[in-house]
Amino acid sequence: MAYNSKTEISVSGSSHIPHWHDPEGSRFTVNEGEGPYLFDENGEAYLDFVSSLYCANAGHDNQNIIDAMTEQLQRIPYVSSAKENDTRTELADKLADVAPGPLSDVVFSVSGSEANELAIQFARKQQDASKILTRWNSYHGSTYGAGALTGEPTTRNAVETHAATTGAVKFLPARAYDSPFDADSPEELAKQAADHVEFVIRNEGPETVAAVLIEPVAGSSGGYTAPPSYFERLREICDEYDVLLIADEVITGFGRCGEMFGMQTEGVIPDMLTFAKGVTSSYAPLAGVLMRPEVGESIRSGTDIGQTFAGHPVGCAAALAAIDEYEDHLIENVQNLAPTLENELKTLAANHEEITTVRGRGFHWSIVVEDPETGEPFKNSWVSDEDIDNPLSDVTEIAEEQGLLVGMGRPDYQLIVCPPLCVDETEIREAIDILDEAFDQVFN
Repeated sequence: MAYNSKTEISVSGSSHIPHWHDPEGSRFTVNEGEGPYLFDENGEAYLDFVSSLYCANAGHDNQNIIDAMTEQLQRIPYVSSAKENDTRTELADKLADVAPGPLSDVVFSVSGSEANELAIQFARKQQDASKILTRWNSYHGSTYGAGALTGEPTTRNAVETHAATTGAVKFLPARAYDSPFDADSPEELAKQAADHVEFVIRNEGPETVAAVLIEPVAGSSGGYTAPPSYFERLREICDEYDVLLIADEVITGFGRCGEMFGMQTEGVIPDMLTFAKGVTSSYAPLAGVLMRPEVGESIRSGTDIGQTFAGHPVGCAAALAAIDEYEDHLIENVQNLAPTLENELKTLAANHEEITTVRGRGFHWSIVVEDPETGEPFKNSWVSDEDIDNPLSDVTEIAEEQGLLVGMGRPDYQLIVCPPLCVDETEIREAIDILDEAFDQVFN
């Protein structure tokens, strides 16, 4: 049969093919937003408890950010990334001011994937070594370089089907739930997991390892935090073997965990820090790498790489305004309401035996769901037959029908709850009430 592009378009309903496209899934159209709410093409309101893609930290209509972007557009909308610009310079200085410790040098990028790729390029140059260690089941992006760093197999397998990049080595996560270790306490888990990273470095050959790249709190893989002292020991190991420690703060940065950066909740200073998403509250694409001056010095000696839209002035203006919002009241709001969100989620878990744990920090949480009769997930798409229905999909659909958006985790036996930082207590309770009803409908 001859190919007919018009026929194909009429079947799909649009010429646009979304990212993470599921042809069997619903085609959800968002046309407006206000605070923590999104509105579809019919004007129906939805509480956005996934912050769109863990990025709309300041909500969907922050006028101060919009005004800053408009002012920049009226002055000059674009400046080459190879040139200086006052807004870009001001943002770099501001980031150095709010970053933990001596992270004072900034190189801008466009997306989180590209920021992580820049970071490993810089690390390899600084250390004259090629290997980067990342945690199994982590997510660091889906471009070829970042996809190799990603420990989540669905993304990595999709990226590496026809070609793969070298130099990425995986280590096991320091998580209490479904742990690969046999620790009897959080302290023992921290020691075993950190000793495991040391084992990997030693066996790979310390002189071949440039950096350890890790999320302070797991992102789409489940919101789990490291046990106390894990990051302190990881910092010691990196220092002992002359390996850089890079924090992927693409999700955890800019208030999500209750401080400006997630590593500040751990009290550990990395050598480099990557950021994106919340830096502009997603109002414009912007990302980058913050680094210690000794790492930045090697970049200041000259580089032959760049990205056209890195450090876009409109994105930089948005970021300056967004950071002001975070410092002025949004981080304080997270600190004040994070206990409410945690308590509401734990109450939800207590009401439903299918919820085996909730885990997270600040405004980033995961709800883990398993069959209480078997102690196993109802479905894990990484290992299950594709014909098996996933009841969590029904939970998200019912929640959506009731006006709440939450995310599916990786793997898909968990939900991600990640509201904008501007939500209030009433909206938190409303969201959990909707989830409670959705779980009742699906499992009872």
